[in-house]
Amino acid sequence: MSTSIDKGTAIFYLQKMMEIRQFEDKIMDLLAQNIAEGGSHLYAGEEAVAVGAMAALRPDDFITSTHRGHGHAIAKGGKLNELMAEILGKATGCCKGKGGSLHLADVSTGNLGANGIVGGGLAMAAGAGLSIKLRKTEQVTLCFIGDGATNQGVFHESLNMVGTWRLPVIYIVENNLYGMSVSVKRASAVTDLAKKAVPYNMPAVTVSGQDVLAVKDAVEAYVKNARAGKGPAMVVCDTYRYYGHSRSDPRVYRTKEEEKYWAEQDPIKLFSAKCVKEGLLSQKDVEELDKFVENEIEEATKFAIESPLPGDAELYTDLFA
Repeated sequence: MSTSIDKGTAIFYLQKMMEIRQFEDKIMDLLAQNIAEGGSHLYAGEEAVAVGAMAALRPDDFITSTHRGHGHAIAKGGKLNELMAEILGKATGCCKGKGGSLHLADVSTGNLGANGIVGGGLAMAAGAGLSIKLRKTEQVTLCFIGDGATNQGVFHESLNMVGTWRLPVIYIVENNLYGMSVSVKRASAVTDLAKKAVPYNMPAVTVSGQDVLAVKDAVEAYVKNARAGKGPAMVVCDTYRYYGHSRSDPRVYRTKEEEKYWAEQDPIKLFSAKCVKEGLLSQKDVEELDKFVENEIEEATKFAIESPLPGDAELYTDLFA
């Protein structure tokens, strides 16, 4: 392995990736039954990015998320019960049922929130980075964005500010090849997305977003530099979402051959196979962990379904006046 890890660490990474995958599969099932309502953008297939990147952080570090944010929330330490309840709009959710899928936030874990606006977390991350610098702590902020967000005006404004002030912000670009249905090759004049960091005087690297350890290694190196006051950086993670952009997306813009190729690069299968091959885990360990996670998700789903909806009084709380 590119990084030497022990059995406990291997189990932790694998469990988190399995939790994200099974959580997202369950959400799709709940959407189909109209138990979960509204829009939801699923993270299945991209698990190694969130888990690998978060493995480089301390509990007091911050993240900003995207509209495809369930995986980030789980990897940053969010409780499955609270996250599932939030998506179902229940009072026991991490935002009291008022944020839902698109606006998951959990300040207790450093998750400053998902965002329904493409690139909406970019300016938030700059603000968090400035806060860290003014308070003179050694925290960092990871700013998760998709490939489409690199074409937004706020991307360039934020990177310019963060680059000028050398703020401790690491940009994690999840390049899943499509912004909704439009290929990155058609939407961006620069298809090597790491090059977009160059004008703002920050280092950047592209890694396989299907390899949890490759993501961890890249992010960890830049996080170490940021804590030492050396400023921002960017990690582009080449990955793939298994589901459509949202539940209404039939994926007609993708070929069966493309989907088959990426299914063979499944991050959970690759990592579990590597762990078995190198003797860290047995196949039985992997199967037992998968079953354990299945029970976790079922318990979270039961908790969420049985939880109450927010009361009428909640209409008047948590508001800006």
